[in-house]
Amino acid sequence: MTKPVEDGVITDARKRYAAGVLKYKQMGYWQPDYTPKDTDVIALFRVTPQEGVDAEEAAAAIAGESSTATWTVVWTDRLTACELYRAKAYQVQQVPNTGEGTRTEAQFFCWIAYDLDLFEEGSIANLTASIIGNVFGFKAVKALRLEDMRLPVAYLKTFQGPATGIVVERERLDKFGRPLLGATTKPKLGLSGRNYGRVVYEALKGGLDFVKDDENINSQPFMGWRDRFLYCMEAVNRASAATGEVKGHYLNVTAGTMEDMVERAEFARSLGSVIIMIDLVVGYTAIQSMAKWARKNDMILHLHRAGNSTYSRQKNHGMNFRVICKWMRMAGVDHIHAGTVVGKLEGDPLMIKGFYDTLRDTHTPVALENGLFFEQDWASLRRVMPVASGGIHAGQMHQLIHYLGEDVVLQFGGGTIGHPQGIQAGATANRVALEAMILARNEGRDYLAEGPQILAEAARWCSPLKAALDTWGEISFNYASTDTADFVPTATAA
Repeated sequence: MTKPVEDGVITDARKRYAAGVLKYKQMGYWQPDYTPKDTDVIALFRVTPQEGVDAEEAAAAIAGESSTATWTVVWTDRLTACELYRAKAYQVQQVPNTGEGTRTEAQFFCWIAYDLDLFEEGSIANLTASIIGNVFGFKAVKALRLEDMRLPVAYLKTFQGPATGIVVERERLDKFGRPLLGATTKPKLGLSGRNYGRVVYEALKGGLDFVKDDENINSQPFMGWRDRFLYCMEAVNRASAATGEVKGHYLNVTAGTMEDMVERAEFARSLGSVIIMIDLVVGYTAIQSMAKWARKNDMILHLHRAGNSTYSRQKNHGMNFRVICKWMRMAGVDHIHAGTVVGKLEGDPLMIKGFYDTLRDTHTPVALENGLFFEQDWASLRRVMPVASGGIHAGQMHQLIHYLGEDVVLQFGGGTIGHPQGIQAGATANRVALEAMILARNEGRDYLAEGPQILAEAARWCSPLKAALDTWGEISFNYASTDTADFVPTATAA
């Protein structure tokens, strides 16, 4: 028996495909009885419906507009396996602490399943064109955010994943059992090539593993990219010879065209660099292209997340950074800036843990308190090294290791180059602080609680560390985070 129009999907083909306009629910994009297949791509959206639009219709509209629907009935649907290709909104749940009685208008989590055949193999560009291509400007929703995705193993196997990964990178660098230390050259714009290289040498000679270009240093009138590459690699080679350690500098190859980026990357390789860098703003296709180049040429690929906060910062609209982490792991980067729980940039501890787990785990379970809505098997894709930077300093070393673990690059830019005794002293301060904290951890001490004492003890024998603690020891950026967990763990009775 055909259901009434108001009751959901129209099953009578003559009515379903009659010319005119139907609600998305009526067209079959809302299917509460649907059970997702193991091969389905699943997206979780946070939806703020327009006034007068119920949550189920809003979910159906998103499912429709991100798959096969348009604003009116089209007879060509009947020329396809439309039941297969329709995305299916199958669950809606009101977001905790929103709606009536709260300060936030009602928001809803909407789960939408997409058949695997809707996507081209191994293409982030195609995946994103479908999932976020059109729906964020859709009038049926006031605001929309992509919170999380479940990528099936069958789909992940079509992507190469990180070119190098954490294990191979550590073997290549001969550095184990501790975080890697880095710094961003400051000021990031305006230095000549010679002075830029001096900064790199001093930082590496003082004890850092890496120094890096920042996102907006490319090839400007004050310093062309060839000059920067030559001076930086001279600094890397001199520092490696002086310390007996493998050193590196992230050479930013971001450019106006794909051809220019490849040219710069090949020049970096010819100089002996082990790592290159690109910016997120180059686009998904360019990122995948450079990842494939890096794998072919045995290079580590560092990705700066430049621009991500333009769409990940707001809680009700845009895209959560954990989704970018998933896409970039699929695309094949080895490093990505993934935030830090202390410092000047946005970062809630629970959310940051979710980002880091997404990048480093081979299997991530559901963890709502960390923003992970789906169990995810990473199908043997290599792990990505997260990078923490932005207003961090040696006095926070115990917190950084506690929250972020050891498979991470800790980048102290101002916390190295702003040291009162100079750049090399700044690097030495960070290295001594790190070694002292790792030693305390390995001895079984409560290094988080004893952190300030451990640092003070080490500073008795290291004047650069003492100067760093005296300069920055009380500095913190304690602002409320704009992105916190919607679900928090609660104690249950034994």
